[in-house]
Amino acid sequence: MTQPCDLSAVEARRLIGAKRLSPVELLASCIARIEAVDHAVNAVVARDFARAGAAAAAAEQAVMRGAALGALHGLPVGIKDLEETAGLRTTFGSVRLRDHVPAEDERGVAALRAAGAIVLGKTNTPEFGAGANTRNAVYGATGNPFAPQLSAAGSSGGSAVALAAGMVPLASGSDTGGSLRNPAAFCGIVGFRPSPGVVPSEKHGRGWSALSVNGPMARSVADAALMLSAMTGADARDPLSAGPVDAWPLRPVDLSHLRAAFTEDFGFAPVERGVRQTFAARTAPLHALFASAMQATPDCSGTDDAFAVLRAVGFLAAHAEAVRTRPEQVGPNVRANVAEGLRYTAADVARAELAQTAIYRRWQHFFTTADVLITPAIAITPRPWRELAPTEIDGVATRSYYHWLALPYAVSLVGHPAVCIPAGLDAAGMPFGLQIVGPRGADAFVLAVAAALEQALPPRPVPDLAALRAAPPIAEMPGFLGFG
Repeated sequence: MTQPCDLSAVEARRLIGAKRLSPVELLASCIARIEAVDHAVNAVVARDFARAGAAAAAAEQAVMRGAALGALHGLPVGIKDLEETAGLRTTFGSVRLRDHVPAEDERGVAALRAAGAIVLGKTNTPEFGAGANTRNAVYGATGNPFAPQLSAAGSSGGSAVALAAGMVPLASGSDTGGSLRNPAAFCGIVGFRPSPGVVPSEKHGRGWSALSVNGPMARSVADAALMLSAMTGADARDPLSAGPVDAWPLRPVDLSHLRAAFTEDFGFAPVERGVRQTFAARTAPLHALFASAMQATPDCSGTDDAFAVLRAVGFLAAHAEAVRTRPEQVGPNVRANVAEGLRYTAADVARAELAQTAIYRRWQHFFTTADVLITPAIAITPRPWRELAPTEIDGVATRSYYHWLALPYAVSLVGHPAVCIPAGLDAAGMPFGLQIVGPRGADAFVLAVAAALEQALPPRPVPDLAALRAAPPIAEMPGFLGFG
């Protein structure tokens, strides 16, 4: 029998509004699931069960008295530990901030609460989101719910695992080089990277940089669109704030009128042979759904170098002082990014910005020939989380600890909306994800296309909950706490 925590967010919200599901009952189910399986994966790292219980009781009372209900009324959510939550520890995965308890919610968290969501706890992330392997020296590693010794990717790994295992119906994430999409692919859930400014943030130190965005994570495209409806908006504190996007309810799209392009590597990304094979097999049946299907990619020449420079500049701006004054309190990924940033000159940054603009304009031309672009979501099948980052793919060395993320960061660089949706299992029996990319600013369209494709793909894979209940604590695994 389906437990309330396994309901989709859309269905749970419908039942709450119809007085057929109590927010108290839903919260209790989510808490029971966390207590039953989280020891095996370490996804929900700071818990706010008492305040969540009070909020759920208040939400139930609002339903019973016929009050106006928000879009997320009574739905528990997990908040990535890079977002500040009033009265709840927010560490950013950093030992420097292990005892940090914010006085206020940041804008994104406040928006979710205003829509009726109930913050259940914080989800694990690598230190300051650096890297796509969810490990840190505060809370330790997060394991993949399909095999806890393997990586859940990142940096929104805790959110993805909590969703996959039914701990929460919705969770927040953020994305620079794929941090919404990478863990979605590894865990068999949905992660949506909106266009810059669609989900405003007052916390971005470099407010005119479009690389980093916040976005929704869920178990279906419809659930992600519902969550986005509460996150989107206008905020003058964010220079890129674009105003709300009308993505919910999802509007049907007829795929038979669209031109689809498929690429396994954007012409430059390192991608495992197994991923290429699964991608070909999984997408072949999709070709017939479109008016036309072609193997094609935008010209991404220069993407690696431009992204490397601009990403490093961001870390330099945020963390150079901490690395200089307290290096022993900073992990290897952050130190590596700061060191890389210090090597670049103003001329390097100028070249990177010129290259980014040229690549962006080539993408605009490409989308005059195609309506949607489909790629693998990530370059490899999950590997052990003890490997901080892949150093090789099919025997070929990677350029950096984040080079294996080229498939998602190609999209981040140009600022197009993209979503990862689950597409069954790969040959290793692990979740496989597709990345759906649309034209500039076409967020609602991307979600609508993804929802249509979701119906043509294998059902979302579900982890073995009995195996997770019986699994030993991940905290007992060698190398759990720290960086290796």
